[in-house]
Amino acid sequence: MAELFESGRLIDLILGLVVVEAIALTLFNRLTGKGVAPRDLVGLLLAGAFLLVAVRFALTGAEWIWIGLWLGLALIAHLADLALRWRS
Repeated sequence: MAELFESGRLIDLILGLVVVEAIALTLFNRLTGKGVAPRDLVGLLLAGAFLLVAVRFALTGAEWIWIGLWLGLALIAHLADLALRWRS
């Protein structure tokens, strides 16, 4: 189990699940017209995915600049998602 964490493969598996989740939610929306619209998922899932990539880099001993880059991208995706959802 420690190897899964140290190699970052656990994060790879979780990122794969995020992709499967996006596909499943999109298909559900298109087939039923219910649930979250795919357009509304993009910012949310991107922010989460970018955070996961930052964790992967941290677990594998990457330099701080790479971790900071992915954290910054997560912040941008989060703020963009928030801006799209904001109602006056």
